[in-house]
Amino acid sequence: MFVPTVASAQSSKESEQDARIQQLEAELQSLKQALLQQQDQISQERSQREAELAARPPVQPGAAPLSGPGMQGSGAVAARPAPPAGKPRAPIQDTAIVSGDSHFSYGGFIKLDMMSTRTSDGTIADGTPGRMFYFPTATPVGGKGDSYTDFHAQFSRIWFGVDRVTDAGDTVKGYVEFDFFGGGNSNVGNEKFSNGYPPTLRHAYVQWNRWTAGQTWTNFMDLGSLPESVDFVGIVDGTVFARQAQLRYTRGPWSFSLENPQTWYQAGSPAHVSSGENTLPDVTARWQTKGDWGHFSVAGLARELRTGTDKTQGYALSVAGSFKLSERDLLQYTFSGGPGLGRYIGFGMAPDAYLDGNGDLEAQDLYAGFAAWRHNWNGSLRSTLAYSAAYIDNDPSTVGALSTRRTQSWRANLIYSPFPRLDLGAEVSWAKREVAGGLEGELARLHTTVKYTF
Repeated sequence: MFVPTVASAQSSKESEQDARIQQLEAELQSLKQALLQQQDQISQERSQREAELAARPPVQPGAAPLSGPGMQGSGAVAARPAPPAGKPRAPIQDTAIVSGDSHFSYGGFIKLDMMSTRTSDGTIADGTPGRMFYFPTATPVGGKGDSYTDFHAQFSRIWFGVDRVTDAGDTVKGYVEFDFFGGGNSNVGNEKFSNGYPPTLRHAYVQWNRWTAGQTWTNFMDLGSLPESVDFVGIVDGTVFARQAQLRYTRGPWSFSLENPQTWYQAGSPAHVSSGENTLPDVTARWQTKGDWGHFSVAGLARELRTGTDKTQGYALSVAGSFKLSERDLLQYTFSGGPGLGRYIGFGMAPDAYLDGNGDLEAQDLYAGFAAWRHNWNGSLRSTLAYSAAYIDNDPSTVGALSTRRTQSWRANLIYSPFPRLDLGAEVSWAKREVAGGLEGELARLHTTVKYTF
């Protein structure tokens, strides 16, 4: 009796174990099937997004479509060369994560800049912005010429985004972007041993249907007109360039914004004052049209310029666009001008206003523009030739003899992409600066870069 009872118990236990094993195998198979389905879904969505990106480069909110490649550090992403024939290799990991009804994404690039510079009439101080990229007002005058070499990776960049469509059909997007340039080595970081540089906020905004709120490119700026450059911007003395907090509304070809006001004025020589006395926001309006031929935009700017004791008004107009000359050639341009345009041009090339002989605040006239020609030699090699200039209508008796009156620059580059997302570039440039007192200085630079976009 004992032996059969034990055998029966063992048989029952083995049956339970077999059933449990079968159940676990079924659950494992179910999990594997669910994982495969999720991977297929992610792969399909990735392929769709890559196809959309290949069809058109992304633009910032309210900006004109980018007909040519984007600038190096403007936030727009340059158009990538077509991948080689044959089946493309899958990326190591996806740059998009789907969770419920939200789509999370990230990206950026790693960029090494190497340059050799020669100035004819003075020295650009070590660690300042002019040593790392073309900064028009940094071209020295009235001194002894100098030469220097600089390497850095501070313009490497990373961004994070989230997109969502609500049950009601509303579209919501959030975007944050950083680089590692905090105004130059003289302000943050060092070049002695660690070369550590903290992240610097570039963009932080949310979009809800037609509304954009947060920090991004000014609505007065046309991103689609900016040519590709090895330099951070390149044609900066001829273009509108500003990122600031704003509230923007876009409907069809029109966009309007209220943006952070800041008056920068000259109170004698060489005193520059950044005033926080403004009570009204800067107001912009822009209209654009586009087609297979390129695009065209017109933008207006209205400002209140204010000190603690006086105020005046500033106005400006900007026309910009791109024109497709042929299948391989693209013309890009911007022309802007008006009293009070000041800080919107050339990294704050000139004050918005100045105090005249009676101590009254007067808006300062500024006119700037550029033209660039891009040529694609083949699917992996391209060049851009560009000229930019600016003129400030100032009086040395009021603003001082060393205030910038005129700048201009030429540049030509060659950029090679051995495979998508990797750019190897070289650029030669020449620039000239003239101050109100008549002194002049020139700058010549050879700038090379290695850039990997992820």
